Amino acid sequence: MISWKLRPSFRQELDLGSDEAQNRIVRHVQRDHSNFEIKSFPGFVCLRIPKEDRHFWTPRLNVSLEQTESGGTQVRGTFGPNANVWALYLYGYLIVGIVGMFSGMFGACQLFVGLSAWGLWVFSGSLVIALALYLASRIGQRIAMPQSKLLERIYVEAVGQEVRIR
Repeated sequence: MISWKLRPSFRQELDLGSDEAQNRIVRHVQRDHSNFEIKSFPGFVCLRIPKEDRHFWTPRLNVSLEQTESGGTQVRGTFGPNANVWALYLYGYLIVGIVGMFSGMFGACQLFVGLSAWGLWVFSGSLVIALALYLASRIGQRIAMPQSKLLERIYVEAVGQEVRIR
């Protein structure tokens, strides 16, 4: 499971109805992996690692199930960190992006009118911080890889079909 995406995902078409597919996943986890936390809502399943094995980078698998016209199920699975970690990451990118955009524009204006373009230094710092955020996410994915593979294996066991992570 190697992906350059920030949140690796997969899509899959199952020959089962959406309720049957969802029940199969939930029953499999409850029967064979009862220490895992599973949350199930109509059309959605969230599979999480047991609390005692979680750390900052621990992933979760969010699976949405949608009935197709042919009677099968379109499954979309996304691996991602805890919601708090994901929000921290997104807000970090948002702040760095806004500061970078405005400092870049300000620095370009300073340069255009012949002033000292210190805004471009701030812009450069924003680029470095954005790169650091991206590298932190890649390191976190690498740390979480064994747990991500475990979640993938549990899902594959439940539905009986391999998936291709994108």
